[in-house]
Amino acid sequence: NRIGPHLGGVVGRTAGTVEGFKYSEAMVQHGKDGLIWNNETLNTYLEDPKAFVPKNKMAFPGLKKPEERADVIAYLDTLK
Repeated sequence: NRIGPHLGGVVGRTAGTVEGFKYSEAMVQHGKDGLIWNNETLNTYLEDPKAFVPKNKMAFPGLKKPEERADVIAYLDTLK
């Protein structure tokens, strides 16, 4: 956990729940509201993070190309 939370096991994890990482209140609330990272939610988030989780502090503009998002999600799914 440095710039962001570790991504091992992100697929299937509740948003905003890695111990030791200081998430934005918005991300923590989305997790409390039931946001689980899966292929669909990751795709939507990676396309436009600020729209998916408003007031999130992550400085990432998103990936506009569907094939790039699919590649990132496929990689994340290999991290355990």
